[in-house]
Amino acid sequence: MPYEISVTEIAEAQLRALTAREQRIVEEGIASRLVSQPTTTSRALKKLRPNPLAGYELRLGNLRVLYNVDEAKSEVVILIVGHKVGNRLIVAGEEFHGHEDYPTA
Repeated sequence: MPYEISVTEIAEAQLRALTAREQRIVEEGIASRLVSQPTTTSRALKKLRPNPLAGYELRLGNLRVLYNVDEAKSEVVILIVGHKVGNRLIVAGEEFHGHEDYPTA
């Protein structure tokens, strides 16, 4: 059963801040990996440690997509889109500090 993909307003703005090439990589990655099995872990899909923001991370090269899955509604909610630089996540040009910066969306 395919999952419906929804994107928060914050994540949509972060996606639009990327280059056209990066936007295409993220959009294709979401379409190919999150529509059918968003909770199946792999090299590209990682379940995150418990936190108040996101349950999963999609890795697309140096790009990261943080998202939650609502199994009851068969819905994937995209929360954060950014770049991984070393051990830092850069979102919209600034270092992301997890739930301190973004309340649960």
